[in-house]
Amino acid sequence: MASTTSASGNTEGTFVTVPGDRHSEVARTLAEPVPQALSMLDQFGLWGNLGVSLLGFTAAIFVLQPAGAGTPELSLAAALAAIVVGTVLGTLPLALAGLAGAQTGAPAMVLLRGLFGARLSYLPTVLNILQCIGWGIFELVTIATAAHTVAPALPKYGYVLIAGAVTGLLTVRPLGAIRVLRRYATGAVLIVMCYLFIQLIRHPLANSAHGTWSGYWAATDTVVAVAISFAPLAADYTRHSRTPRAAFAGALAGYSTTQVLCYVIGLLALVTVARGNPNDIYGAFIALPVGSLAFAILAARELDQSFADVYSTAVSTQNLRPLWDRRVLAGTITALTTAGALWLNIADYENFLYLIGSVFVPMSAVMIADYFVPPRRGWDLSAAARSRWLMLLAWAAGFVTYQLVNPGYVSWWAAAWTSFGHDIGFTPASWMSASILSFCVAAATTIPARWLTRLTARRGRRGGLLATPGPHQSDCEDSFTN
Repeated sequence: MASTTSASGNTEGTFVTVPGDRHSEVARTLAEPVPQALSMLDQFGLWGNLGVSLLGFTAAIFVLQPAGAGTPELSLAAALAAIVVGTVLGTLPLALAGLAGAQTGAPAMVLLRGLFGARLSYLPTVLNILQCIGWGIFELVTIATAAHTVAPALPKYGYVLIAGAVTGLLTVRPLGAIRVLRRYATGAVLIVMCYLFIQLIRHPLANSAHGTWSGYWAATDTVVAVAISFAPLAADYTRHSRTPRAAFAGALAGYSTTQVLCYVIGLLALVTVARGNPNDIYGAFIALPVGSLAFAILAARELDQSFADVYSTAVSTQNLRPLWDRRVLAGTITALTTAGALWLNIADYENFLYLIGSVFVPMSAVMIADYFVPPRRGWDLSAAARSRWLMLLAWAAGFVTYQLVNPGYVSWWAAAWTSFGHDIGFTPASWMSASILSFCVAAATTIPARWLTRLTARRGRRGGLLATPGPHQSDCEDSFTN
């Protein structure tokens, strides 16, 4: 394990961690001990629930038709392969990010202090806050829409208010919420998904050889992006794992199992009852025997997504203000997301959320490469951690690679990157995966960037440039304890 500096500024290898039991809860601030209370089954339950999403069922259309509506479909064999390979490739970085959190006891955005330095970590922190709030709003709208479909007697805004209130309650005792998910929700969700799978597999399926393998990597890229999107949040939960092994195995097995099931069920619905129309998937589920009950369970389960978005927003904010009470932060953020779900047209924001998400694919690669690839160094998590500017270059290299291959769907942004690609003579090939290539480029660039950072630091020490602390350093060191 890489050595680190704790939040209080003391070199102890990790944040101050303490054994936890089923009554343990997350501390109010970052200055308090970190309870290690979650078992591997707790982690499996959490990540297993997060691997299922109502949006995931309909997103299977991007696997079946990776080039867009009206284009040739992948063969069933190619689509299934893309789902499995994409899930494994996307979940592995998620589990590694979670492992780093379990080893250090640090939440995700604080962990980035060791990568970029304290001040520079504020940049990804702000971006993560923006995406988490946006997805929190999106999830409340999704929950309300699904619930209104099952029981239209209550207006949709009523379901938004109910979902917002339950989300807020879950964030008050997050470790307790995770245990409840493991104890009750995980089993119910697995039963529902197995039921849907059995009902759908009874319908005639197209020949697995019918279709094409062209676009396979684009389809894989879609699945990778969904799984790896949780990497910036992973350490917020795995830091409370009893052991690093439990954190890694629980995240890897839990998320990959249920995401594969979720996409396969969506795929089967598309090639059978929904006939290629993702808008018909929910109706197809409800039309099954006891389908309304099954769909209601999935809609209620979606609350774990909104819970994760709100809680991680609160914990990310604590990287900026370590002594702010997470309960107050979570309550304020819940109110904000609920208001957004009531009054904003979040559909217009979806493409921007995917654009922000693409930022974190190469960033996760830089963090994983710098943390895990030998030779290991001290991992300074204090509020005085010095800036490592060259790590931004490695991050930027991966980000540019991602945008050149897949600039997304925000029209002006996509047009600008397409034009830039033409100017430099680059045209993405059909086999290129934006997530995989950007991850590899960012990880590969991290190694020389780390070497240059160390070389610069040595020269600075020889010249006496680092002999005295900066004017703000003592204030930063005291910010957790005063």
